Amino acid sequence: MDTARDLGVVLDSQLTMSAQVSAVCQSTHNYLRQLSLLVQTLSIEARKTVVQAYVSSRLDYCNSLLSDVNDSLVQRFRAVQNAAARVDTGIRLCEHIMPVLTQLLPVRQRIEFKLAVLVYKSLNALSLRYLMDDCQLITTTG
Repeated sequence: MDTARDLGVVLDSQLTMSAQVSAVCQSTHNYLRQLSLLVQTLSIEARKTVVQAYVSSRLDYCNSLLSDVNDSLVQRFRAVQNAAARVDTGIRLCEHIMPVLTQLLPVRQRIEFKLAVLVYKSLNALSLRYLMDDCQLITTTG
């Protein structure tokens, strides 16, 4: 598969975004593997900061491009988010993670939130007026 990297986003020739998802998942799993070795030496607050800086920020970077991807690619991000939650909270693999996951915004909703923020900023921020022409208000009656 032919790929190209632009602004840190890996694009494949079919624009399926699978190369981007694979790259993000691989890099975040590598960070999580390294962080898991340091978890015991960090305070809870430091652990949260490190996981946010190295993992969550990578999951959120350009995730608005993933708005139309299939659920299997989103599920791969969800697996990374679950692993990050385990490192963040110190929960072991044999313990239930569901109470922690209920506090997190699911990956699909994070993508939709990012799109909503971009549209809001495009319509309301002076610095993004060039995007305003591409945003149209669609109302449904019913």
